[in-house]
Amino acid sequence: MILRGRGISGGAARGPIVALDSPFNFLGGVDPSTGLLSNSKEVDIAGKVFAFPAGKGSTVGSYTMLEMKRQGTLPVAILNRKAEPIVTTGAVMCGIPLVDSIEVSLLRSGDTAVVDGTEGAVEVEGVEWKSVVTSILTKGDKFLILRRSGMVGTFRGKWAGVSGYVEVGEEPIQTALKEMSEEVGVTDAELFRQTDPIVIRSAGTVWEIHPFLFKVKDETITTDWEHTEHRWIVPDELPAFDTVPGFGRVIETLLSGKSTSVRTR
Repeated sequence: MILRGRGISGGAARGPIVALDSPFNFLGGVDPSTGLLSNSKEVDIAGKVFAFPAGKGSTVGSYTMLEMKRQGTLPVAILNRKAEPIVTTGAVMCGIPLVDSIEVSLLRSGDTAVVDGTEGAVEVEGVEWKSVVTSILTKGDKFLILRRSGMVGTFRGKWAGVSGYVEVGEEPIQTALKEMSEEVGVTDAELFRQTDPIVIRSAGTVWEIHPFLFKVKDETITTDWEHTEHRWIVPDELPAFDTVPGFGRVIETLLSGKSTSVRTR
């Protein structure tokens, strides 16, 4: 998987990722003599690709990074969702790659990344990127969910919408219409809403989900081998079902009409 961001401090590096889900302060957040994070004596960022949403704290954090360089405990690269002046200054002074506009929630500690701080590219080794559509069919206040069969390749037995992989050279709307025809026998649905892709991580795969909301004239459908059963439900009933990753976000986004976006490849 390759993520495209903004190169802040140039250079190239490769190493295992240490990923945090909250802003980080180098001043007090790490022991410069060891590279161990202060809140966890077992997490070592020395020689790692350090990923966190943003920096925080005083400008002394930049000088903490310089001390880490002197001690040989610096990360080999830094990835941020949004770089701020303290981390930017420290990375430039220390000569290590810094890339921002990266959705760090897609990264996991233990992943291995190749970072190009000049081009703003991050390759995460061994992680696949897959683009899919999920179409939600509605009739009145109900929408359709389907239980995936044991013959499909992923998420067997879980509940989802009408889904399918976006093939090379195919537009997501083309995929959505094709899958509706093949999976549930619907060819006359009315497209009501389409939102920006939702991007989620599940194990070693990042899923780029293209959500569509269609209105149908009635609840009559004909399922194929990919599904074992189906239900027409109202939104409040969804928590009772074991759904595929990200399905709740798809429903919330489509029914609310609030589009979300994540910078992707």
